[in-house]
Amino acid sequence: MVLTDLFVSQTPIEQPVSERTYVRLRDMAMTFAFRPCERLNETALAAKLKVSRTPLREAMHRLAAEGLLVQTAGRGFSARPFDVKELSDLYEMRLALELTSVRLACERVTEGDLEAMGAYLDQSVAAQSTAPVKDLLRYDEGFHERVAAASGNGELLRMMRALNRHIHFFRWIDMEGRRDATQADHRAILRAIANRDAEAGIAIMRPHIERRLDQIVDGIREGHARLWTGAGLANTNQEQKS
Repeated sequence: MVLTDLFVSQTPIEQPVSERTYVRLRDMAMTFAFRPCERLNETALAAKLKVSRTPLREAMHRLAAEGLLVQTAGRGFSARPFDVKELSDLYEMRLALELTSVRLACERVTEGDLEAMGAYLDQSVAAQSTAPVKDLLRYDEGFHERVAAASGNGELLRMMRALNRHIHFFRWIDMEGRRDATQADHRAILRAIANRDAEAGIAIMRPHIERRLDQIVDGIREGHARLWTGAGLANTNQEQKS
């Protein structure tokens, strides 16, 4: 299975306007370009994205169904809140998916998969010292998606990608202090998969993913601080594009 970077919004010209609008709005919701619980002004947003209200509303409805926006009767759409219980649930679900990915990958991985993952890790290590955090996060997400792909279970990969959209912002905050540890863990996980040693792989993956409740609360607190001081991921991305 060939993976593409989920968070690089490559939208070919031939794609419908509705799909391009959805991808752009999805990326904004993932990176909290809107502050938590902020009501979205459809007129201003349509002008910003240079689209009509129809594809914008289609995209908003899709994102509300996916849980990346909140729709309230009579009030339109708003950004999702920072919710401790929701984020805790998401990390529990991620842990279950990641451990299952490792177990199945140990059974089903091919030599081609192993070679491709090794090359991918070499590429991410080469970027380690100079890459901005948002790029390191993309590499991190890409590695975990490749493990899921090696499981041979397409539904597991689909669920992993959807979950990553919900925790993308918080993983960015977490990534800033874990550059070296993340790469070392990835190497060890890949060795375990190559050795078909599911127990060893799970033993490394579990602490790599698990987050205590206090860590989740701290992540939310840090996220609030960054967004309200204009230091959020969306603003960081904008600065790097300009």
